[in-house]
Amino acid sequence: MPTSSRFAVAVHVLTLMAWAGDEPLKSEYVAGSVNTNAVVIRRILSALARAGLVTSQTGAAGGSRLARKASEITLRDVYRAVEGQDIFSLHRQPPNAACPIGMNIESILVEVQEEVDDALDDVLSKITLENIVQSFKACRGKKMKS
Repeated sequence: MPTSSRFAVAVHVLTLMAWAGDEPLKSEYVAGSVNTNAVVIRRILSALARAGLVTSQTGAAGGSRLARKASEITLRDVYRAVEGQDIFSLHRQPPNAACPIGMNIESILVEVQEEVDDALDDVLSKITLENIVQSFKACRGKKMKS
């Protein structure tokens, strides 16, 4: 099964906005950086706006920008805004309750899911968008010196 790239795209979008400072960015420009369709970017921006991470304005001078400082936005905030709550889903259909595995697998997987989600939250809450911007600046500096 394919995994979602919404998180990676959202971090890309927000890093671009952090880099741009107060300048509002149009979805077409952001789409060019991500190499995707502007509709995809607008969907991501909608989710980020609902989470209070970006603000948008319409019109000729419109666009989107960060709603908070990059140092105040964690990757956990971003992940929860675009991916939802759980890192993996349980069965779409209830397993066979007559099967010794089927009758217990979901309760066991719920525990695993909680541990994985807690670990993900722990890691992502320690990394801010500002950390990503700083990493980008360091990476960019290395490439320029080479």
